[in-house]
Amino acid sequence: MGKGMRAGKKNSANKGAKNSQMQQMQQLQALQSQMQQLQDEIEAKEITTTAGGGAVEIVISGKKELKSIKLKPEIVDPDDIEMLQDLIVAAVNEGIRQVEEMSENEMGKLTGGLGIPGL
Repeated sequence: MGKGMRAGKKNSANKGAKNSQMQQMQQLQALQSQMQQLQDEIEAKEITTTAGGGAVEIVISGKKELKSIKLKPEIVDPDDIEMLQDLIVAAVNEGIRQVEEMSENEMGKLTGGLGIPGL
């Protein structure tokens, strides 16, 4: 009788642990679904940045893809191509930084400080 009682207690303890694990898995799947939806929303957004006081304007997507570059005509100087190149690089890098910051902020709202690495 003692052995049977122990087995019964173990089974109920195991059942509770299984239910807890199932709930955790369901919560994790829901979080994963929300994260994917949020990532899709972020990727659909666009960021516009400028350099050189607006002489160079770029648009970059949430996927970190360069969508467009606009140059003011007065910035195009055939004798100073290096300055134009530097302004383009600066604008693109700022766009990428802003997309990363936006992504981190949005994901942080969702994860709420869960301490998930890489988010």
